[in-house]
Amino acid sequence: MRRLELAITPELAGVKVDTLLKRHMGLSGTVVRRIKWLDDGILVDGVRVNTRFCPEAGQVLSARLSDPQRSSGIVPAPGPLDIVYEDEDLIVLNKAPGVPVHPGPGHFDDTLGNFLVNYYEKTGQEADFHPVHRLDRGTTGLIVAAKHPHAQEALKHQLHTENFRRLYLAVCEGLPDPIHGTIDAPLGPRPGSLVEQMARPDGKPARTRYGVLRHWGTRSLVSLELETGRTHQIRVHMAHIGHPLTGDFLYGTEDQNLIGRPALHSGYLSFLHPLTGEKLQFSVPLPDDMARLRL
Repeated sequence: MRRLELAITPELAGVKVDTLLKRHMGLSGTVVRRIKWLDDGILVDGVRVNTRFCPEAGQVLSARLSDPQRSSGIVPAPGPLDIVYEDEDLIVLNKAPGVPVHPGPGHFDDTLGNFLVNYYEKTGQEADFHPVHRLDRGTTGLIVAAKHPHAQEALKHQLHTENFRRLYLAVCEGLPDPIHGTIDAPLGPRPGSLVEQMARPDGKPARTRYGVLRHWGTRSLVSLELETGRTHQIRVHMAHIGHPLTGDFLYGTEDQNLIGRPALHSGYLSFLHPLTGEKLQFSVPLPDDMARLRL
């Protein structure tokens, strides 16, 4: 079980539990409302209290962070997990190609969420699948998931700030000109398609920074960083400037002989730990199918 504790100093004595939880322990109103109904959700010196209670100096206030029951409804199913980092609050994975992140139509028990819930169950962890961000099914690389709602909220608040950085590597067709730049093109759904997105003036703001790392033959290895997080953003933006990702069946040209997916990889991830504030940084190399494109 994951709990968060606060020792009550003389300065905090007489302050309501609700205020202590939110202002001094960093819990959101949503999390407080969830845990206050649990028998062991909010304790002072091991005794259950309500949010109006005012503890005394020397006492210890604690709040349950982990889920007593998994509420996601995700069915546990065995599957491969490449764990890069794990602690009581979160897990960082190197996602394989072809694995969806969330269950959905046609993918009931073969997603990262299913594999994680199964892993938590097998290892006796009181944790559930609390996604922070997502990767397309074909995209490989780093992804972080929280183990409880408080960590999930804290990490989601970092998204699209300098505290939460995601750097992608992609192989694209041709050589972008200029070799460094920012693609600023609003994105929205393509009329008549349930899946495709397109650059359109009335779309949602979308910005992608890119830089060519290497060029060979008819392709380039490109580094990309998102300033926004729109569906298929990198794929659409690269196609928009005339350099679709190699193997992109939606926005470019599919070629199973080259690679069986869009050549996109989440190679670097950094964020602040949701409880300690420590900066965590991770990197993973290109997967084999993308590395072969450089030969």
